[in-house]
Amino acid sequence: MCCWNTFDWSDWVCTLFDINNARNNPWIVRRMIYTIKTVVGRENIVIDSIASKVKLGNLNIQALVHPEEIKGYVFVEGDIKDVEKAVQMVPHVRGLIKSPIEFNQIQRFLQPKTVEIELNVGDIVEVIGGPFKGEKGKVTRYDKIKREVTIELLEVTVPIPVTVSVEFIKMLEKVVK
Repeated sequence: MCCWNTFDWSDWVCTLFDINNARNNPWIVRRMIYTIKTVVGRENIVIDSIASKVKLGNLNIQALVHPEEIKGYVFVEGDIKDVEKAVQMVPHVRGLIKSPIEFNQIQRFLQPKTVEIELNVGDIVEVIGGPFKGEKGKVTRYDKIKREVTIELLEVTVPIPVTVSVEFIKMLEKVVK
């Protein structure tokens, strides 16, 4: 998932009193989440272009998000007028859906997926992502806390230890104890 934001998390500390007053105060600007339609496969280029426009133009846009599961769409949090200014003349933008969406509609795409995989030293695995995609290796070390595995590549002349995230590993053979 590609994500960009301009705010500092320390700004989001508030009390229940602040939230209730914000709901009743018509002068508080409410940022909404809008959807930008893009060319499929060019979402990250659109995010980079809009992010640079926001920095240069001092626009009130807080975050840009592109979940990998949703192709051709980028979600932006900000004021509608600033969002319209930001998407003008940006290549690969097909349009802006001006009706805001609720956060709970995209929340499931923003939560990281945890995959429990049981690895042991000596297991044969395949790398399914990153620069070593398609390579097979033997597990030499598995760090459950960091969710990283160190493997020795099998199909090379000199065995090279490579540390890869567990998300990029597919189990091929379990070691028999």
